[in-house]
Amino acid sequence: MAKIYYDKDADLNILKNKKVAILGYGIQGRGQALNLRDSGLNVIVSQRSGSINYDQAVKDGFKPVEADVAAKEADVIQILTQDHVQSDLYKKSIKKHMKKGKSLLFSHGFNIHFRQIIPHPDIDVFMIAPKGPGALVRRQYEEGKGVPCLVAIHQNPSGQALKTALAYAKGIGGTRAGVIETTFKEETETDLFGEQSVLCGGTSELIKAGFETLMETGYQPEIAYFECLHELKLIVDLIYEEGIQGMRKRVSDTAEYGDYTRGPRIITDKTRKMMKKILSEVQSGKFAREWIRENKKGRPNFNKYREESAKHPIEEVGHQLRQMMPWMKK
Repeated sequence: MAKIYYDKDADLNILKNKKVAILGYGIQGRGQALNLRDSGLNVIVSQRSGSINYDQAVKDGFKPVEADVAAKEADVIQILTQDHVQSDLYKKSIKKHMKKGKSLLFSHGFNIHFRQIIPHPDIDVFMIAPKGPGALVRRQYEEGKGVPCLVAIHQNPSGQALKTALAYAKGIGGTRAGVIETTFKEETETDLFGEQSVLCGGTSELIKAGFETLMETGYQPEIAYFECLHELKLIVDLIYEEGIQGMRKRVSDTAEYGDYTRGPRIITDKTRKMMKKILSEVQSGKFAREWIRENKKGRPNFNKYREESAKHPIEEVGHQLRQMMPWMKK
């Protein structure tokens, strides 16, 4: 069983006299920065000027600085920019300021595990990865709750990396829910695999395949949309709250029987073999190399996929139907 840490295992005072820099004020950066500040910590925000996120940081009461300035002034540097820009940011603005006694922090292990960032051995390097988006991290904190986190230690020359990491986790509310011990390797590989085969890739393709099957058979697109996409939230919410078997107890017996007897005909041994292949591509670094190369070339395939996907009939139908549901708008 994995080791899990809670509030009683973390001492926020470890960070009381330190400066914490949040590099990147996106959704995750905003949530973590606000929580840390509300926990009484000294927080510096770095965000590129002229962006919406910069304006949001100012609105939230921060005075955003360049990454170079934040890295120089802070004791703990949390990199929350997108994966594909972290390496260049580190080399240009952070690396020169990383001296003994400082800590480098991540919420995803991609750049460390795939050696896009190779920190100096004198600094502590660790990860606190909330298992939820930044908006949820913020909302749960405000409600006196927390989002579960993962903690991993990559380098620990000070001998205090775990204590510092848990203090940070407490600052964002993670120890209220539990902080699970892992490694950069495990977090990175399972995260990429989950996104590609289940959470994003698998789910998106399953939805579109169901929608297309009904459409091609002559059913109305609006009906297909509701049956294969809209109602998915109801099922996912039940699974989230009660687990798979709990969900099955809360749907009709007809749906439950169809689940048991037809589900395995959709997710077959062939699907499982492909999942293992996808996992092996993650483990070997093949996917990471492909994604890094894609960004260096200006994202030609990424942009093509995004453009083509936006033209799928399910997007048009969904847009029209969601206009009829004003309660779904923010």
